[in-house]
Amino acid sequence: MEELLERILDNKNLYKAYEQVYRNKGTSGIDGMTIDEVGYYLYLHKEKIKQQIRELKYKPSPVRRVEIPKENGKMRKLGIPTVIDRVIQQAIVQVLSPIFEQQFSNYSYGFRPKRSCEMAVIRALECFNDGYDWIIDIDLQAFFDNVNQDKLIGIIRRTIKDGRVISLIRKYLVSGVMINGVCQPTKVGTPQGDSYNKK
Repeated sequence: MEELLERILDNKNLYKAYEQVYRNKGTSGIDGMTIDEVGYYLYLHKEKIKQQIRELKYKPSPVRRVEIPKENGKMRKLGIPTVIDRVIQQAIVQVLSPIFEQQFSNYSYGFRPKRSCEMAVIRALECFNDGYDWIIDIDLQAFFDNVNQDKLIGIIRRTIKDGRVISLIRKYLVSGVMINGVCQPTKVGTPQGDSYNKK
């Protein structure tokens, strides 16, 4: 699996990642670069960025903190990465998702490709029809905000053996969050972005 980083940095994979990020639109990160500007920027700087990643010199930007209202009236904190970082993150996801998908339960539906809430509801109805009487819905409060980063990296290491990929993922975890112009460290938790956050 030592070639994993090269699969992530493959030009076809990066272009597919760019197309996905462009489709999702979204707002700018802390650098102000828009989704419409990133294509030309990558055309000019893609090879330099790839080399920085290979040499472990790439430094992701802090995410821009925004808050959106939840249905219960409380606020949900989101971290908006720069568009460049979103493209790189998407490139990572495209390579790692198929690897980890093989390990997940066939009965989990959240945040997984080709799965939806509707599929979970259908499965619940099938369980009722099979004679089960209970369905438990659990929402762990502030779960992503409290993820232990070292434990998460340890779990990822069990499957991913390319240390450069592990290093890149950790850099994203600790890249920090920009709040009112001040960068605050992120020693715990995983940033929650909203790839469908339109302009």
